[in-house]
Amino acid sequence: MLERLFPRRAPTPNPLPQPNAQLALGALLVRVALANRQYLASEVAQIDRILSATFDLKPLDAAKLRAECEALERHAPGTPEFTEILRQEVPYSERLALAVAMWSVAMADGHRDNDEEQQLLDIETALGLSDEDIETVRKTALGGS
Repeated sequence: MLERLFPRRAPTPNPLPQPNAQLALGALLVRVALANRQYLASEVAQIDRILSATFDLKPLDAAKLRAECEALERHAPGTPEFTEILRQEVPYSERLALAVAMWSVAMADGHRDNDEEQQLLDIETALGLSDEDIETVRKTALGGS
C-alpha cells in the first residue's frame, strides 16, 4: 500500500563530465587495466600514482579522479575519441610518456596479457606514436633492451 502512495523512483544518474586531456588519460589507463577483464588492486594503485604524479594531485584527489575516470570509461566514447583529445592537447613527447605510463599499468600485476598488449597497441597507434617508438616502449616495459 505504501508503494502505491510513495512509488520508488530510479535515481537520476549524474551526467558524465565532458572529457578533457586529464579525464581522457585516466579513462585510457582504466581501459588498459580492464582489457583482460580483471581490475586488480595493483593496477588501481598504479593508476592513482600516475594521476597523482602527472597532475600534481594528492593521493585522495588522484583516487577521486580515477573514480570519475572509471565512470567515464564505462559510459563514454571509445578509444578513438579519448586519443583524439590527447592528440590535440598533448605534445608528442608527452604522449610517448603516456604510453610508458600505460605499460606500467598493464605490467602492475607482474604478468603479460595478450588482451592488454593489444589494447595498448591500439591506443599507442591512435595516439599517433611511430612504430619505432611503440616497439621501444614495449621492449622497455617488458624488460628488453
